[in-house]
Amino acid sequence: MQKSILITGCSSGIGLDAARSMRNRGWRVFASCRQQRDCDRMRTEGFDAPRIDYCDADSITTGLAEVLAATGGTLDALFNNGAHGLPGAIEDLATDGLREIFETNVFGWHELTRQVLPVMRAQGHGRIVQNSSILGLVSFPWRGAYVATKYALEGLSDTLRVELSDTDIKVVLIEPGPVTSKFRENAIPHFERHIDWENSALRQRYENSLLKRLYESAGPDRFELPASAVTTKLIHACESRHPRPRYYVTTPTYIAGFLRRILTTRAIDRILARLK
Repeated sequence: MQKSILITGCSSGIGLDAARSMRNRGWRVFASCRQQRDCDRMRTEGFDAPRIDYCDADSITTGLAEVLAATGGTLDALFNNGAHGLPGAIEDLATDGLREIFETNVFGWHELTRQVLPVMRAQGHGRIVQNSSILGLVSFPWRGAYVATKYALEGLSDTLRVELSDTDIKVVLIEPGPVTSKFRENAIPHFERHIDWENSALRQRYENSLLKRLYESAGPDRFELPASAVTTKLIHACESRHPRPRYYVTTPTYIAGFLRRILTTRAIDRILARLK
């Protein structure tokens, strides 16, 4: 029987590449998007495309119901992918902004996962694949809000994996570093809404550093890989009989994972402080 996968955040970048690649491998792909116009565009490509907005609990329930109605009540894999950034210094981070990013990057993922798990328990198998980040391993300056969500995701996923260890439901984390996407552009509205940098004690640092990186594209990062690099790990996570708990993507992620094992916290702090 054809295997099925629900992928969130398919309007561009990692989600879009994953949807196309998994379909090419014979999977029935449900390519969900946050906005209806993107769902409509995915349907023109021949995808099933339920609308799922992590900030809209009703859309999570109705979107998943649409998937299960189409499959007869089964789902082989879930790839939680949709997320956004909120750059800015911690001291300038509006609490409402922190709530907002947790709603999208953590609480919505958790709700969808909770609704999928009874389906996978009933069928006796499944894969929950979480698109985390290098920022789930180390804390870059200016990225505190996003770091916090990824640290939370890592903790929830590690615990869930242990709790499901007596089942055939596998929980997998993918941890990319720099990957080609619209992540930077998509973070700008959230930055403008929640970070009052002009009245910040760090205003000069914003002007000399973050604003340039945020608004002025300098081209690909030195270590940047295409979205297909993440899809390669997703394929292994979904199709291997014994998937790894974690898959690193990009050289910086491998370096970060290695440094966490061999260096003290103070030493890592000194390295990361240079990124300010």
